[in-house]
Amino acid sequence: MSHTHQQPASGASRVFLYEEVTGRIVQELENGRVPWVRPWTASGVPLGLPRSAATRLFYSGINVLILWDAVIRRGFASQEWLTFRQALGLGGHVRKGEHGTAICYADRFIPKKEQERARESGDTPNAVPFLKRFIVFNVEQCDGLPAHIVAKPKPVPPSELSLETEALIAATCARFVEGGGEAYYHRGEDFIRLPFRETFLTPADYYCTVLHELGHWTAHPSRLNRDLQHRYGSSAYAREELIAELTSAFLCAHLNIIPQIRHADYLGHWLQILKEDSRAIFHASSQASKATDFILAFQTASEAAIPIAEAAE
Repeated sequence: MSHTHQQPASGASRVFLYEEVTGRIVQELENGRVPWVRPWTASGVPLGLPRSAATRLFYSGINVLILWDAVIRRGFASQEWLTFRQALGLGGHVRKGEHGTAICYADRFIPKKEQERARESGDTPNAVPFLKRFIVFNVEQCDGLPAHIVAKPKPVPPSELSLETEALIAATCARFVEGGGEAYYHRGEDFIRLPFRETFLTPADYYCTVLHELGHWTAHPSRLNRDLQHRYGSSAYAREELIAELTSAFLCAHLNIIPQIRHADYLGHWLQILKEDSRAIFHASSQASKATDFILAFQTASEAAIPIAEAAE
């Protein structure tokens, strides 16, 4: 993620930032739209995770949702973003009159008084979490950028079978058990239960389901160690479902698969959670980004294992 040298937000402005972002997402949900599963084909926006055009790093957590919303709402055809200074550094500039999109960066710092207290007492200093808000611009809002930055993305070819997704699923070495009418992750036995592939309406429906369950699979103590011992229908259960939903959406975007809602019946639960806790969507999207990175690391490891001679063929 790109950083700028801005001062940490004060306590009041940090709370406002949580409420502002959560408020926009609540409004979308109340209007019957799920922000991370949008009408991508109707919007004409290319699938993909937003990233910095300068560093080539993908944005994560809540910034994925903020920038997806901006891309679709404002009709950009690119998922590439820059700060004002980064555009200048690349030899271009933001066009006069353009309005940027506010995103945020979470970090921790140790106040000077706390450093002094820790030195005197010999204790470990306590870090204070904070959010920095900064502005980014879509590359379409800039002029003079290098050609490789503003090149139009290739259209996604229609395909019945996603070889990349198949390879990623296999690379995780997760244990799948087929049969029955439900899909779920069994934490105790550490396996994913899936209906037979032939029973899914479309390949995309199958992939979205598998990626959702792989999201839960990352919660195992030997992986990302999220607590899954929640009663069905509870708030904590719904929060974990939200993490898995977002993980599936993030992975689908990376793999050029149109996301689908796995658990629309949780819409009411999610609305209630987001209204009660303005930090909930920040936490869920952060956890989903961690799960996404964990799963995609298998793809990188698998590619690295291919012999050079074979890769060149």
